[in-house]
Amino acid sequence: MTKKRKKKKSRIYIIWLMNLCLTIAVIAFFVWHESVPDVSPENALKTYMAHILNREYEQMYEMIDAGTSGNISKEDFVKRNSAIYEGIGVDNMKVHITSYDKEQKEICYETSMDTVAGNVTFENKASFILEKGKYKLIWNDSLIFPELDSTDKVKVSTTSAKRGQIIDRNGHMLAGEGVASSIGVVPGKLENKNDAISQLAELLEMKTEDIEKKLAAKWVKDDSFVPLKTAPKVNELKLMSIEPDQETLAEKDRQEKLLEIPGVKISDITVREYPLGEAAAHLVGYVQNVTAEDLEEHAGEGYTSNSVIGKSGMEGLFEKELKGQNGCAISIVDSNGNKKKIIVSTIVENGKDIKLTIDSNLQKELYEQFKDDKSCSVAINQYTGEVLALVSTPSYDNNDFIRGMSSEKWNALNEDENKPMYNRFRQVWCPGSTFKPIIAAIGLTTGAIDPNEDYGNEGLSWQKDSSWGSYHVTTLHAYEPVILKNALIYSDNIYFAKAALKIGERDMESSLTKLGFNEELPFDIKVAKSQFSNTDKIEKEIQLADSGYGQGQILVNPLHMACIYSAFCNEGNMIKPYLTYKEDAIPNVWITAAFTKDAAQMVLEDTKEVINNPHGTGYAACRTDITLAGKTGTAEIKASKEDTTGTELGWFSVFTTDENMDRPIMIISMVEDVKGRGGSGYVVKKDSQVLEKWLSDN
Repeated sequence: MTKKRKKKKSRIYIIWLMNLCLTIAVIAFFVWHESVPDVSPENALKTYMAHILNREYEQMYEMIDAGTSGNISKEDFVKRNSAIYEGIGVDNMKVHITSYDKEQKEICYETSMDTVAGNVTFENKASFILEKGKYKLIWNDSLIFPELDSTDKVKVSTTSAKRGQIIDRNGHMLAGEGVASSIGVVPGKLENKNDAISQLAELLEMKTEDIEKKLAAKWVKDDSFVPLKTAPKVNELKLMSIEPDQETLAEKDRQEKLLEIPGVKISDITVREYPLGEAAAHLVGYVQNVTAEDLEEHAGEGYTSNSVIGKSGMEGLFEKELKGQNGCAISIVDSNGNKKKIIVSTIVENGKDIKLTIDSNLQKELYEQFKDDKSCSVAINQYTGEVLALVSTPSYDNNDFIRGMSSEKWNALNEDENKPMYNRFRQVWCPGSTFKPIIAAIGLTTGAIDPNEDYGNEGLSWQKDSSWGSYHVTTLHAYEPVILKNALIYSDNIYFAKAALKIGERDMESSLTKLGFNEELPFDIKVAKSQFSNTDKIEKEIQLADSGYGQGQILVNPLHMACIYSAFCNEGNMIKPYLTYKEDAIPNVWITAAFTKDAAQMVLEDTKEVINNPHGTGYAACRTDITLAGKTGTAEIKASKEDTTGTELGWFSVFTTDENMDRPIMIISMVEDVKGRGGSGYVVKKDSQVLEKWLSDN
């Protein structure tokens, strides 16, 4: 063999040997790599726990070693973990590793998590095995809770908080616990099912398909009681009265017919009840079962799918105080239902009672007087600011929302042209002549009005000059002398148009702004802002003149009106209204020195004359036992001065004038559509009857 061949053979051998070494090195690398885990047990545990928060149960299963975990299937694993973690509402889970035994591959750690029953903290252990370079968790039920065995269950028990009552100043219930009748059927006892459902649908005013749907629910068995409708409980005492009301008789008759159907059952249930019904529905409001949107909006506030929530009125305004906090406990129970351990629990906190300044008898009396009208009334103690009544008519029965209102009834309420769902005491209205005492007080305070100046008898029609074109201010009475007191007694539009012109646009605007116009009323219930112009400025002379007698673009909320009138009784200071009862009714002033003390006193004396002088427009309310003051008003709502198709709003503001009497009161009522019904006189008559009842109970 030549040297050349030997050299070539040696070179091939070296290359082969190098390749072999490289191959061995690569194999060795992969063998080494496979034997070194890419994730530590500590990180594996934290990743596993993070999957719990994200509800990634299948990813959790991929991290366990099924063989050493009792060969649990993915389906059973997911079902077990999801039921427990989602059932207890786990959130904000944190894991703190306290130690790690490398030899045993065992981690000791502390877990903290928020649940529906509060925060849970416990110590636990987790074991791992190394499999193909990955740490796999050895899973068992105790990894969820240390005391949990495979046959145990985790039970969540809720104790519902009792909703607080809403009561009036005298302790009478406006909203609270009541009893109603739950009408339902036991399916297995129904005979001639189709005929029975048809009869039920007719008597309960339900659709047959709705009843069938309830009976077809998955939980329903032959011996189940399936509630169909909540109805008023028949009051036996009312039936025994000399003249039982027709509604009670009709409900008694209906329930007797229902009980004739085999399988029908009527039982008592506890419900939210509103004793005043229509008389206070706009004030008290109502509750309804929470919706998915409510649960999302109020997440973390303790609401469940079985909760109710205030939807309007006082029920909505004081929801946080009324609802309380449910009690909740998370327990481990064994296969026999025996409690092994309470993991965490919170004590039930019942809702707080809310006591209002409202007088329910006054509320009812005002409602009864005006229930057939489109109206609103407010009543306050003008010396303390306590709101005694807030009434809007026509109204609706808020109990219907508890018993379950049919879509037909809901549509009827919303389509009614009289708008029974419309809360009128929250709105603003053209005040008419009830605005004249306010103009008088502004004029006296600014010095624009001399109360003894005679403006001259202009007859029943007047205009400043020819620049007004065909526009004239008209009034109903001619009298002499034309001074402030007489102008209020006779409710003279011409006098107050002239007075407004003397005050001037800028002083009028600044004075009304000072009185809270274009400003939120500082009150629990949000009401519309009063205004003196659609543009926040009085832009024309005629508009200014019309504003003087409560027309033009003047709009006032009746509670705001009461606050302004309160200044006549409080040396020129406007009282702040409030609704939550206080044992010591200490008044709070909303606007200090709204008018000068002398101006307020003079207007008070002149408004006494409106009621007590035989020529006064409010004389029909005059009493011999006490001195009242006030002002009537009839606001014209029409497109133009010549319009004869418009309507009229009737107003009456009336109040007691003795601060030391037991129950002072100011009532302001507004009624729509009084044209042809006596104008403001219609309102005076009704408020007089309310005052008679109030004062006779004094």
